[in-house]
Amino acid sequence: MGKGTFDYFEHEADIGIIGRGPTLPAAFEAAACAMFAIMAEPSEVQQRISVQFEFEETDPEFALVTMLNRLLAEARLKQAVFSRFNVTHNGLRWKVEALGEPWNESMERGTEVKGATLTMLSVKSSESGWEARCVVDV
Repeated sequence: MGKGTFDYFEHEADIGIIGRGPTLPAAFEAAACAMFAIMAEPSEVQQRISVQFEFEETDPEFALVTMLNRLLAEARLKQAVFSRFNVTHNGLRWKVEALGEPWNESMERGTEVKGATLTMLSVKSSESGWEARCVVDV
């Protein structure tokens, strides 16, 4: 992960995630980590499988939701959980790599995340770096 941090904010029955980092990709990586940390403890997830995908999006806010929902889809498809992310972006092209492992009996399951939403969606820069936030449906 690119030296980003994550946090949460309250939102009725759902959960707000916040990814922060020195760069836009690092904030996206931290947001992805925040989302998957709801489902499993990241430090307990080994990096045994890798999933990579690319997409195009000019708007960084829509890119965040697109990336998070695609990561959830890949996790469901592979019956896996991810704990490490590498995001790069050049103009409208985004490249994402997620590392993790298939679910197994020894893993403690947290709350299932159904999807990332447009609710309270925000991607912004400041003097201290970037912040990417949205509400995820649990």
